Amino acid sequence: MTDPLWFDSEEMLIGGRWLRAADSLPVENPSNGETFAAIPRGGAREIDAAVAAAHEARAGEWGRMDAATRGRLLSSLGRLVAERAEDLARLEAMDVGKPLAQARADALALARYLEFYGGAADKVHGTTIPFLDGYTVYTLRQPHGVTGHIVPWNYPMQIIGRSVGAALAMGNACVLKPAEEACLTALAFARLACDAGLPAGALNVVPGLGAEAGAALSAHPGIHHVSFTGSVATGAAVQAAAAANVVPVTLELGGKSPQIVFDDADLDAALPFLVRAGIQNAGQTCSAASRILVHEAVADKVVARMSESYRALRVGPALEDRDMGPVISARQKGIVEGFLAQAGDLTVAARAEVPDGPGHWVAPTLLTGAAPDHPLAQAEIFGPVQVVIPFASEAEALAIANGTDYGLVAGVWTRDGACQMRMARDLHCGQVFLNNYGAGGGVELPFGGVGKSGHGREKGFEALYGFSQLKTVAALHG
Repeated sequence: MTDPLWFDSEEMLIGGRWLRAADSLPVENPSNGETFAAIPRGGAREIDAAVAAAHEARAGEWGRMDAATRGRLLSSLGRLVAERAEDLARLEAMDVGKPLAQARADALALARYLEFYGGAADKVHGTTIPFLDGYTVYTLRQPHGVTGHIVPWNYPMQIIGRSVGAALAMGNACVLKPAEEACLTALAFARLACDAGLPAGALNVVPGLGAEAGAALSAHPGIHHVSFTGSVATGAAVQAAAAANVVPVTLELGGKSPQIVFDDADLDAALPFLVRAGIQNAGQTCSAASRILVHEAVADKVVARMSESYRALRVGPALEDRDMGPVISARQKGIVEGFLAQAGDLTVAARAEVPDGPGHWVAPTLLTGAAPDHPLAQAEIFGPVQVVIPFASEAEALAIANGTDYGLVAGVWTRDGACQMRMARDLHCGQVFLNNYGAGGGVELPFGGVGKSGHGREKGFEALYGFSQLKTVAALHG
């Protein structure tokens, strides 16, 4: 196989310099289990250096740069990402295991985030506030300063775009710690940021283990805001570490998102979304539609049609660009199989075939017969497993949908406009999709959760507000 790397993956970016760590970590291809690269094993010392470099950038050229110029730099970076989209997609496919088409969509989404935030950089405005006679009062939106970004392995490019892109647009200097399981596109992104002319220290990228580099970043006293996407347990640890320094944290954590199918739904329109939103990226998606809630009048029909789609799924190596690839690692495969071992007397309505050869393969599985409180209907499995749960009324559907610790995304399928509005109002989650699911990624659409799905919002202008702090100025002039 031709070497997929067009850069030295064992170098990290700190203060505009490409440096090596004392140790490295292997990079495995989930499609075949082979090691094909290595990344730096950064730790507390490298995080210290990166935070110091970010502070120097804030005190220097990057901090003095006007918003319009920042925006142009981000837009230029977005164009470079778009030009290298195919290279980035191949890296992501080999690193994460997702089919090439999905990885290509992620690369283009990263470019779109940079385009959006590049254009928005000089459009975050303050307000004037009517006040007492003789006063002029106004507000300013200013960057936090130095922000820390801990991104997961399932969607590195997309989450870099919505997190780092927004923070840079507001004028923050960033320290990025990508997940040790998938660092390659983060390092490639850093190379492109240098090519685009981003000043030294504005972006620093330090790969490493979560318990080492990640822990050092979240607890660092020089960080003014932390953005974390990942598991509930790790998110709680990140928030506790940041709390010691009294800095804000944005958490985008897990989900157990429902798609709710009423008896008047357009099943021809719904079915592709029902399946695709469950098996995309091998189900390793926080907003995966892992619960299918179906009105009892159409439950058998929906299960039959979903089963037909499941049996037609093509699962294979990422670069073969099938419907689904492997899960990220042997560890993740073990986690998913552990959940499936709890299925007990649930019925396997359908299961797709997977390759016999090497790779971390988990068969997409559709289950029926689960009560709403069954472990597989409550826990985030983070694998290609969907559970179908019938309901008899709108009230019951709402109770089941809201009956987990999570609240990230929900889909509602019905032609009844009043029902749509009631469900959208009463569902406990951060996003509701009516007669669709995902809205094409929606760079512009604020995203985040409630409950154990986290707090704070990413994407759209809300992310810019989150990566800034509001200052009120009251001038007494008589």
